[in-house]
Amino acid sequence: MARKKPLTLYRNIGIIAHIDAGKTTTTERILYYTGRKHQIVDVHDTKDGKGSTTTDYMEQERKRGITIQSAAVTAEWKGHQINVIDTPGHVDFTIEVNRSLRVLDGAVVVFDGVAGVEPQTETNWRLADQYKVPRLCYVNKMDRIGANFAHCVQGIRERLGAHVLLCQVPLGSSDEFVGMADLVAGVGYLWASDDKDSVWETVPLEQLEDRLTFGASADNAWIADLPKLRQDLLETALALDDDAFERLLNTGGFDPAVLKRCIRQGTVTGALVPVLCGSSYKNKGVQQLLDAVVDYLPYPGENGGIALVDEDGHVIGEQVVTDDAPARALAFKVINDQFGTLTFCRIYSGVINKGDTLLNVTRGRKERVGRIVEVQADHTREIDEVRAGDICAFVSMKDTETGDSLSDPTHPALLERMRFPDPVISVSVEPKNRDDVDKLSSALYKMVKADPSLKLEVDQETGETVLKGMGELHLEVTIDRMRTELGVEANMGKPRVSFREAFGKTVEHTYTHKKQTGGSGQFAEVTMIFEPGEPGSGVVFSDEVVGGRVPREYIPAVEHSVRAEAQEGQVAGYEVVDFKARLIDGKYHDVDSSALAFEIATRQCFREAQKLSRPKLLEPIMRLEVVMEADYLGDVIGDINRRRGTVSDQGHKGSSAFVQGFVPLAEMFGYINFLRSATRGRGTFSMEFDHYQEVPTGMVEKLMEKEAK
Repeated sequence: MARKKPLTLYRNIGIIAHIDAGKTTTTERILYYTGRKHQIVDVHDTKDGKGSTTTDYMEQERKRGITIQSAAVTAEWKGHQINVIDTPGHVDFTIEVNRSLRVLDGAVVVFDGVAGVEPQTETNWRLADQYKVPRLCYVNKMDRIGANFAHCVQGIRERLGAHVLLCQVPLGSSDEFVGMADLVAGVGYLWASDDKDSVWETVPLEQLEDRLTFGASADNAWIADLPKLRQDLLETALALDDDAFERLLNTGGFDPAVLKRCIRQGTVTGALVPVLCGSSYKNKGVQQLLDAVVDYLPYPGENGGIALVDEDGHVIGEQVVTDDAPARALAFKVINDQFGTLTFCRIYSGVINKGDTLLNVTRGRKERVGRIVEVQADHTREIDEVRAGDICAFVSMKDTETGDSLSDPTHPALLERMRFPDPVISVSVEPKNRDDVDKLSSALYKMVKADPSLKLEVDQETGETVLKGMGELHLEVTIDRMRTELGVEANMGKPRVSFREAFGKTVEHTYTHKKQTGGSGQFAEVTMIFEPGEPGSGVVFSDEVVGGRVPREYIPAVEHSVRAEAQEGQVAGYEVVDFKARLIDGKYHDVDSSALAFEIATRQCFREAQKLSRPKLLEPIMRLEVVMEADYLGDVIGDINRRRGTVSDQGHKGSSAFVQGFVPLAEMFGYINFLRSATRGRGTFSMEFDHYQEVPTGMVEKLMEKEAK
């Protein structure tokens, strides 16, 4: 079957932002204005559990009024097919943004017009930089009291380092917000009302100053500056085309089609980031946002294909997005429920038909494509084939997990994998019913398989099942989802911090393993240097033995032992991170040496060397932002200091005050209770992992006692 729609008419985009910036509300309006649904459900109307927005359909999302799981929907706009993924804004669910951005061609970053650039926006922006995803900025909530477009744009420039291109500016703000001036088209859009079906009037820019006068001088200043702002836009965009720029300078004229082409070119390459504005809740600006998605964000493959890598992750080529190539797809998400498994995939090349057999190149196993479905949030529609550029889901794949590469079995290829954050918090989990032990194990396995930011371990000393995740909410929601989706109830223990250990100084150490019990014995000697590494450098092993003093066949056993022993340190049994282990010398015996002997010698060498290095205990430090009324600022700062935290910035966002800083995670459990009490329920906070830092010497014992309780 031939392709029904040219690849150039596809857009795969994500809606990303900090929590409560309006992503889901914007997605609801997109679905309404593209004709995919005929009524709008607002997020604040879902908490009674009786209704849900299209993309926040889970019980946990309705109860909390937040997005937890990214959801895919498809819409049509002016002949283009737009595949939209609505992603979570809460830091505990960054994994959902991570894996969505990995497979998307463009993103709409939504900002709260009052709060501006918030911490999770910065995290998401860094992820988009990492995956080289072109972006549009949409400053939402311009109808709220305290909305400040200039403050938001300044934050995008300074905190995100973006080369901003103002394509729209607001006409009014808060309750006087009536529309926006489109600097590209050279017109203003004025809405008659807030109704979802309200029409807008198109007015030339030069007539706006006579038509509009606002109470706020800042709003009037935007209108007065329109000629200069438009000239700035023209010069910035047309600078990407020498002929068009020369014509602009010489005659002041330009071709509107060339202007749009230049903006698109700058957006796709990342040289420019167009900024638009509106109020999704008040139904202003969403249609113009859709026009910008079509005009400026890339179609699949326009910004390049996906990297092909070898087994060690080194780039060896690129797979371009085309139907005329072997089938290659990346599994970016797995959902398990009582009805089976849905494996979400982005097709990068070729055509995949129902009934085809694919090779999971990551795991070396074949998977049969039984059914293919197009996903509309929690609804699916069966389709017979998918092609390059499509996003779909395969039903009931057995062995495929997030990040796996699927390929034509005759042309296997590994696609570049995703990178996932390490969990920073853990809880013990046990079944509510003793008879449910096996059901709990199966349910936990399914949750971990679907979410790579979860990790499952068994504590060897206590026998407890330990679940690790990105935050208290992340773990709480996981346990709740096992109840609602898989029918398994579990009790969750007290949250614990995932500490780390590190070498305190460089140590050279020799250990000799010698055992004689009659017959052939065991002998191995290793001399190793252990050096502290840079934060984030991981475990690095180097073989520096000369003259064959340790035979080649035993080197892998030495490296394996170093990495295995690093899983449990000598301070308190936590993982040892960021060090270099150098094997510089050793001895062996022709008869008594073996891989096992060198393994034992290395393990003992590691343990003794770590103790000799004056090892350090490291704790996760969280980046914290608290927003509250100015009256409570002193109490909040004082409390941060009491929690061993440091304040990095403070100021005002609209009518609210904010504090930013860094606080150890161990001091942050139950923080929401303090904040509610101290601010009379008016304060909010967001927190995300930033880095590991050494625990002060006097605090080690105290923290370990606290963890043991």
